[in-house]
Amino acid sequence: MCLAVPGQVMQLDGTSARVKFHGVERVVQMDLVPEVKLGDWVLVHAGYAIQCMDEEEARETLALLAQIEGEMEEQSRAEAKP
Repeated sequence: MCLAVPGQVMQLDGTSARVKFHGVERVVQMDLVPEVKLGDWVLVHAGYAIQCMDEEEARETLALLAQIEGEMEEQSRAEAKP
């Protein structure tokens, strides 16, 4: 399964950018979204921004990912009980 995660562009440097994910910044390639601007939200997969997205959509996606993570942790704890 492949997963793309929203992040916010914090710094641009040519075709790469520093993108913030949950407080952590990573360098991401922007070749596929040449229209990106500082402060934009992008969807990132395998080190590449694959599309721009609006902030509301990004926050909704992050909330859904957090919900899934919580449910998976809950399931793991339930399965670990003797």
